[in-house]
Amino acid sequence: MLRHEFRPGRLVAGLALAATAVLFAGDAAGQWNTPSPVAIPLVCGGLGIASLVSWIDYGVRKRRRLARSASAESNGVPASTSGSQAIK
Repeated sequence: MLRHEFRPGRLVAGLALAATAVLFAGDAAGQWNTPSPVAIPLVCGGLGIASLVSWIDYGVRKRRRLARSASAESNGVPASTSGSQAIK
C-alpha cells in the first residue's frame, strides 16, 4: 500500500529545480560555463509546467472521484421501467 498519493506536479517541479542545481553545480566545479540568466527561464518554465501537470492531475482525480461516487449511489434500479409495464 502506498504511504501517500503520487503527485506528478511535484515531481516535475523537483526535476526542474534539480536540473538547475546540476547546471550551477557543474559551473561551480569548473566543468562548464552556465550563464546566470539561464536559471530564470529554467525555474519559471519548470514551475509553469509543474502547475499545468498539477491542474491536469486535479481534473483527473476529481473526475474519478465523481465517477466513483456516482457508481456507489446507484442501487441497481434501471433508469426507465416503462418497458416492463404491460400496455393496456
